[in-house]
Amino acid sequence: MGKTTLIFILCGIILIGVAAIAGTLFLIHHKKKESRKKEIERLETEKNMIISPEILSELSQVEALINNSYLAKKFKDWNKRFNDIRDNELPKLTDKILELEVLLENNNFKELDFLYPKYELEVYYSKTKIDYLVEEIREITLSEQRNREVITRLKTIYREIINKYNASKNDYKEIGSSIELQFENIDKLLAAFESAMDKKEYENIGKIVKGVSNLVQNIKMVIEESPTIIFMGKVVIPKKINETRNVYKKMTKDGYNLEYLNIDYNIEEINKKLNDIIDRLKVLNLEDSIFELKTMLSYLESLYTDFSKEKTSKKLYEQNIFIINEKISRMFRLIKNLYAELNDIKSSYDLSDDELKLVEGIRKELVGLRDEYKILSDRTQTKIIPYSKLNGSCENLLIKITTVEDNLEMTLRNLGSLKEDEIRAREQLIELREILKSSKHKIRDYKLPMIPKKYYIELEEAGDAVEEIIKELDKKPISIKTLNTRVDTARDLALKLYNTCNETYKTASMAELSIVYGNRYRSSNKEVDAGLVKAEREFYKGNYKDSLEIAINTLNIVEPGIHKKLLGVYQD
Repeated sequence: MGKTTLIFILCGIILIGVAAIAGTLFLIHHKKKESRKKEIERLETEKNMIISPEILSELSQVEALINNSYLAKKFKDWNKRFNDIRDNELPKLTDKILELEVLLENNNFKELDFLYPKYELEVYYSKTKIDYLVEEIREITLSEQRNREVITRLKTIYREIINKYNASKNDYKEIGSSIELQFENIDKLLAAFESAMDKKEYENIGKIVKGVSNLVQNIKMVIEESPTIIFMGKVVIPKKINETRNVYKKMTKDGYNLEYLNIDYNIEEINKKLNDIIDRLKVLNLEDSIFELKTMLSYLESLYTDFSKEKTSKKLYEQNIFIINEKISRMFRLIKNLYAELNDIKSSYDLSDDELKLVEGIRKELVGLRDEYKILSDRTQTKIIPYSKLNGSCENLLIKITTVEDNLEMTLRNLGSLKEDEIRAREQLIELREILKSSKHKIRDYKLPMIPKKYYIELEEAGDAVEEIIKELDKKPISIKTLNTRVDTARDLALKLYNTCNETYKTASMAELSIVYGNRYRSSNKEVDAGLVKAEREFYKGNYKDSLEIAINTLNIVEPGIHKKLLGVYQD
């Protein structure tokens, strides 16, 4: 392929690329232009729909209805506003849309995109003014139909109200005249409505319809709610007030203080409110009446909870005050007995200053609790404090008493344990002496060729420890802490001696048994004979453990596992 051919090919590729880009740009431009054109056409359509046949029809209808100055004035104003939109605003909108079309033809998209939203908003603004004008006109043109429908519905409700009233007149005795007067007012307004409709006095019809609606809704509420208000205000609540007063008087007579409930004042306020509700009912004003009556009833019923609480509190108070008195009396008896024995305890036992201060502190706390109890008891006699509050104070006092009672019980246990520790120490002294005696007898009864030195050392230590116990028991006052330490030490040493005796006795017995058992092999085995001679020598020296070990190792020569066999023979 020649150089010229390559150049032609490259030029062709470049031309194709340029053509493709140009085509793409053309398509984008065309699509954008078509989109803007459709938007302008839609805006033209919206502008043309501003003056619709509907507005023209409504204006024609209202013109035919004019029979007074009010309607004539309203029509003139509406017509003026319509003409202003049609003759002034629409031509301007037409010019602006033409301006947008020119910009589109000139491909001035930047200016077009800037102006279009503004002109679109102006079109919608003019259309909104026309729509609002139509609604105003329809208030007149549709007035008869619309208001007739409302009045028809209100008449149906009104007839139902009258029927309900006539069916149960006895329930409305208190306000019958006011209800019937309201019926007359409604009848007059209904007649006024018909007159206004005949005369086409549309400026008054809306006010009349609204008046009828308000009166019907009010009388409906009166018919529905007033029997409940009358029954609650005349029967239920007065009866509840009498019952509450009777309970209040009886409980006060029985010694309950209920002044904190302010019952007399609150009942007086309830009666004032009841009179106000009944007075307002007579002029058919029921605003918040049922809510207020329910609130009164709820308050009166809540008083029974307070009464019940006071009765329960009185029972609990009487139980708790009795328990407090018993506990304080008991603790004073214990303190008295403790002080009576305290001198003997101090002379017998070495008490610390803290222990003595603790006893005195408990006594002082107990005196304070007794004073609190007396104050609480005196308050009960005055009958000026409610039992709920008295019982609260009573429960707080019980908590304090329980704390002091626990401290006293613990102190008594601690002091009582001093004598118990002394008795236990004397009992253990006897047991320790028996252990020492038993240990001595065991060593002597076996008649060992030599008693180990360890035995004499431990015997002396245990004996000295026992003597220390005796010395502590002979002291006055006794230090229980020291005594318990001496007892623990002596017990450990005595048990150590006892274990040493048992171990020595057992080891010596096993060693002797092993030697005796091995005598059968002496004549036939020189090695066994030599080993047993060595074992005997250690035995007579008092080295019973070494003797046993040598004897068993020697016997293992002729009888492997002999240790288990000898142990069995020893146990048998």
